[in-house]
Amino acid sequence: MAANHLFDDDNSGAAIQSPKYRTEAGEVKARLSKTMTLAEFENGYWYATELKDFAEGLGVPFANKLRKDELEKAIVEFIKSGKIKSPTKRSLTKTGVKDIELGLRLTLPVVNYTSNKVTKDFIVSEARRLVPQLKRKSGARYRLNRWREEQLTQGNRITYEDLVREYIRLNQVEGSFAHIPHGRYVNFMSDYLANEKGATREEAIAAWKELKRLDVPKIYSAWATVRRKR
Repeated sequence: MAANHLFDDDNSGAAIQSPKYRTEAGEVKARLSKTMTLAEFENGYWYATELKDFAEGLGVPFANKLRKDELEKAIVEFIKSGKIKSPTKRSLTKTGVKDIELGLRLTLPVVNYTSNKVTKDFIVSEARRLVPQLKRKSGARYRLNRWREEQLTQGNRITYEDLVREYIRLNQVEGSFAHIPHGRYVNFMSDYLANEKGATREEAIAAWKELKRLDVPKIYSAWATVRRKR
């Protein structure tokens, strides 16, 4: 993400980097820093490219292969302890033929998964073959991906039928999901839709975009507090 940097001058007249910068859209945004507090990090909204660049600068292993929530976890650990730790035990390197190239089918073992529209559509269509009236539940797909990764990390053999059945189970869970550490968008969407009666997914997304610009924790209760004060 390209940006125009803001600079201040020190007493020597040399340009030093400001803790904020201006984006191409004209938005003034905070900058990730090794000296920032946990509150400053959690109140900010960081793009994946920003997190990856910062994590690579810190020396986080395989930073360019980590998910956004994993990058956030690694950075929070650094802010709290000053230590660099890998935030995951899952394999970050893939070799061999992709599952999708073998032809997706229920009996196919999950080995080299590809997260794209074809795979997602396959899981949804097979789920609706079994449960025709299955309704999508906010956060189900995210949790399905984490479940898949956990099974493979633990050495458990699973097939695409297992993925389909777990997807069905997650969409049929009653009430709200438990919060996910570092899953701020997922948690916000779930809380918004649970608390804002009759709200649509589009309204929840618009509220999330509004929250991203606010200097408050990226949680539903913080957004609701700001709204009440208006």
